[in-house]
Formats: sequence, structure tokens, C-alpha cells
Amino acid sequence: MKFDIAIIGGGILGTCISYWLSSIYDMSICVIEKESQIAMHASSRNTGVIHSPFYLNPDSKKILARSALLSYNMWESVAKQHDIPWKNTGVLELALDKTQHRRLEKYIRWGKRNGIPEDTMKLLNSEEVSEIEPNVRCYSAIHCLREVSTNFGKLTRIIGNISVKHGTKFLMQKNVTSIKKINQGCRISLNDGSIISTKFVINCAGGNSLDVAQMMGLVPGYADLHFRGEYWIADSQYSSLAKSTIYTVAESEGYPFLDPHWIRKADGTTEVGPNAVPVPGPETYSGYVGDAATSIAKFKDILTGNALRLFYNPEFLSLLSREWLSSLSKTAMIGRIQKFLPKARPKFFSERGTSGIRSPVITPEGKFLPDVMEIQDDNSFHIINYNSPGATGAPAYSAHVVDELQQAGLLGRPKPGKNTMWNIHD
Repeated sequence: MKFDIAIIGGGILGTCISYWLSSIYDMSICVIEKESQIAMHASSRNTGVIHSPFYLNPDSKKILARSALLSYNMWESVAKQHDIPWKNTGVLELALDKTQHRRLEKYIRWGKRNGIPEDTMKLLNSEEVSEIEPNVRCYSAIHCLREVSTNFGKLTRIIGNISVKHGTKFLMQKNVTSIKKINQGCRISLNDGSIISTKFVINCAGGNSLDVAQMMGLVPGYADLHFRGEYWIADSQYSSLAKSTIYTVAESEGYPFLDPHWIRKADGTTEVGPNAVPVPGPETYSGYVGDAATSIAKFKDILTGNALRLFYNPEFLSLLSREWLSSLSKTAMIGRIQKFLPKARPKFFSERGTSGIRSPVITPEGKFLPDVMEIQDDNSFHIINYNSPGATGAPAYSAHVVDELQQAGLLGRPKPGKNTMWNIHD
């Protein structure tokens, strides 16, 4: 099989990139996906929240913030045209003390710089929060009206269908085993013994993206860890203890551990979570060990790599112990919610929600990489450490990637007269 561009990973980002390329350019494109459907992992196993980027630093995360802002209307148009759930919940970002309040003051400034309409975002004191959510207790909060719950898995599959109509070939149940550079391109070997020849590779493999890049001899010295985020579903009679989606200011900056959320989902359910439980692989959605080969390989990576430095850090180990406890004990998990929703009780939650996994990258210095990493060479472009709000910003961020490739002279000239449902020049 021969293609002009091979995209590795049929998640939300790879699918959106395939949409732009197939809509604008005349070239042969394939998406290589190891599952039987696209969007099987992080693209579906998430909260479904369209985030407003008031919490993103406009200096260091300008592109992600801009992508999240622009993608709101892009996703809305697809959702409403194809009858995908689009539930405007609004969000409260809570500060539980004066120190956290100062973070909210900073977020308000960031939100304005990131382009969030000022009439949709306001800093409230505790009394004003109580008027909106009587059961919530906090020091202060940002109330943002521009927050929506939807279904990213369904949205991704819509985009995938359009991409197929434009000529993209999705190669399902194909796992990449090796990538070799050849004369003016790459040869990709797959698990079924088949070979793909391509002029250019785009790596959007999510939790496996670092492995794919390292197959091509790139980013040596980097490693990754995998953390499962778990949720509990509120029984229906308790799901309206708060009618807004609620987040809290993260206590531990610099770590990929999210503080507790109260998520009003598009399907009408309410979930609380997540924690961040270390697991051996990017698809270990239950249990703590996974398959033996994956666990042994990850353990060896930690013992011999830069990630080992983290395990000598007392703060990191303390955080891990807290996350383990919240996984083993529902009481511990709900105890975290009770800090801002004191009426919540463990007995209100009888079913586990859908777990998802983050795979943050560790730098050679043994620290978590704070931003998305883009690596380009003559034959490939790699998107690594693409985390939240990645699903929110995928349409606009993928347009940014295509524009970068165009500016680098890797795509040729767009075909005149090609129409798209989104405007890439926005």
C-alpha cells in the first residue's frame, strides 16, 4: 500500500487532521488505527466537557488556548447539524481558600487575554456562589457560562465519516510494529505483516505517541508514565446536588493530578472524580497490573530511565499514596468531593463511571513535560503529550498542524475551490 501521508492514530486529533488534509488537498491519505473503531480510547473515555480556556497561561499555552476558544463554535456546528448532545451546563471553578482565590484572580486575567467574552465569565464570592448552587461551599469561584457537555466519541466518528467521503482510507486493526526511513519517505510495518510506503508520517498516537517517535530514533531520553482517572456515578436521586459542572483549583501545580470534579454529562448523568492511579499501560482501564509483558516492560523502563527520579521525590510519593487510597476506597474519593459539596455521601454513588488514562511525558531531567511537544523532521511530524483540553481544541489545533506543514512546504498547494465545513483560516 502506498500513500502520500500516513497518520498513525485514529483518535480525535488524527481524525481531525485527516479531515483537513482530505478536504483541502488532492493526495492519498490513510489513518492507521489498531482498534476496530476510531476514537476507542481517550477520545471517548473522557468527561465530554468543552472547556473554556481561562485556566491556560496565554504566554506558554497560547496555541492550546486559542484552539480551545475557536473550537467551541466548530464543535457546536457539527453537534447541532448531526444531533449530537450539546448540553450547556456552565462551570464553577472553585477556590477553597484565600491562596487559591489568588489563582482565580490570575485566571480571570488569563481568560480575558485568551479571548473569552467578558460577559460569560465572572469572579464570585462565596455568597454569590450559594445563590447559584446552594449546596456548594467555597471561598470564591469563577462562574463561566461558556462550558458545555457533549460526546467527543460521536463527534470524532462524524468527522471520520466525512474524511472517508473525501477519500481518506482508515486502516483498522492495524498496529505499527516498526517505521524505517527509505529514500524519500518511510516504510511502515504492521502487525499483520503488511507494509505501507508513505512520503510522510504524522504521529497522533496519543498514549503511544512517544513510542512511535522513538521507533524513528527521535526524542531519546524521554519517557512516559500512565495514570488512570477513575469516576463514580451519582445515583439519579442525588445527581442534582449541584446543577453546574464544578472544578476546583489544583492543589499540586506541576503534577498531572487533577483535583476533584463534579461533572454534569451530556447523557444526563453526574460523575465525580478523577484520581490519578499509576498503571503500566495506556489502556489499563481496570486492575492495577495489566498484562504481564506490558507491566514488566514499564517497570524496567522506570528502573533504567529518567522517570525513576520522580520516585525519589517525597512530594510525588505522597501524592501517589493519596491517589491509590482514592482508588481503593470510595469513601476516600467522595471525601475529596465533600470539601466543596458537604452533603455528598459515599452511599449516593453505587456505580463506577468510565475510566480514562493520561500518559504524561517525563523529560530527561525527570520532570513532567508541561506542554505539548511537536517534533518534525524531513519525513515525519509528531504530536506528543497532547493532553487536556486536547479534545476541546482538536478541530482548531489540527488546522494549526496542517498550516505548519503547509508553511514548511510539505503539502504542496491546496486545490482551488475546495470547500470545508470549518474555515481553516480562522
